[in-house]
Amino acid sequence: MIPRILSVEKTAAWQRLLSQAITDAETLFHRLGLDTAKLPAALQAARAFRVMVPPSYLARMARGNPNDPLLLQVLPQAAEVAAQPPGYRRDPVGDDAASPQPGLIHKYHGRVLLITTGACAIHCRYCFRRHYPYAEASASPQQLQPTLDWLRQHDDIEEVILSGGDPLMLTDSRLDHLITALEDIAHIRRLRFHSRMPVVLPERITTTLLARIRRSRLKSIMVIHANHPAELDHSVANACQQMRDAGMTLFNQSVLLNGINNQPDVLEKLYKRLFSLGVQPYYLHLLDKVHGAAHFDIDEASAQRLYTEVCARLPGYMTPRLSREISGEGSKRILGFG
Repeated sequence: MIPRILSVEKTAAWQRLLSQAITDAETLFHRLGLDTAKLPAALQAARAFRVMVPPSYLARMARGNPNDPLLLQVLPQAAEVAAQPPGYRRDPVGDDAASPQPGLIHKYHGRVLLITTGACAIHCRYCFRRHYPYAEASASPQQLQPTLDWLRQHDDIEEVILSGGDPLMLTDSRLDHLITALEDIAHIRRLRFHSRMPVVLPERITTTLLARIRRSRLKSIMVIHANHPAELDHSVANACQQMRDAGMTLFNQSVLLNGINNQPDVLEKLYKRLFSLGVQPYYLHLLDKVHGAAHFDIDEASAQRLYTEVCARLPGYMTPRLSREISGEGSKRILGFG
């Protein structure tokens, strides 16, 4: 069975598309017709955190527009390497202190997060794990067994969250192996994926993956990550429909980003579009204060005012929770409900 899956994966459409991703700032500028006066600063910022943009995501950007909201999420800028305000850290949410095993993060009661890989299909410039030590702190195949042993010994854990990087960067065969291993632990009931790939590379939602989800005894949840309505084209809609047909419950989490989605019209349109795709708005996160991303931040008072206006425009079931993660706290701090 596994050799057959691997032979399919060698030519999988999503892998071919990912191999065509833009991985340097100069090509990004050229493909979008951007003013090269800002290229030296972009090259400098990209040395610390490299560029990664899949072609399907690039195609949704407006050529020649330096303020395109999708572009700004992936464009290296001088602000990333400028002096950061106080309070911005390499580990803003306390992942390191909450790791009982390599690649395992246990912060909240009844659930754990598994860092499956350091790889992503896109490098978002606001990423709170842009400095995470993936080489030594991921649940690689070589490090997975101690993690599984830990999970067996903790029968209060009912849910495993696959994160990264992006867990859907794993091949279908590796995901099959991981899901099978988790299914073998009787007290685990739910499997949650946190992935940007249904949005930035929707071709990743393969029939093989969906078939594996369908036959799992675990209840599967997919938390996608869309920040702007322009991200949600027909290909994303199709991927969401396929996941729903496979029995997955779909949620979305967004990050509130200065200059990208901190306008009530944008958020209103985003949440209406998500709901039309069968995706429940879940969290609107205030920016995690990671070193290099201060230019995206919005102060809490402004975020509260914006959220109040969005809530006034939408029914409660269509609005997410406004939240912030505080290092060391036992749950996310909820700043507002829809």
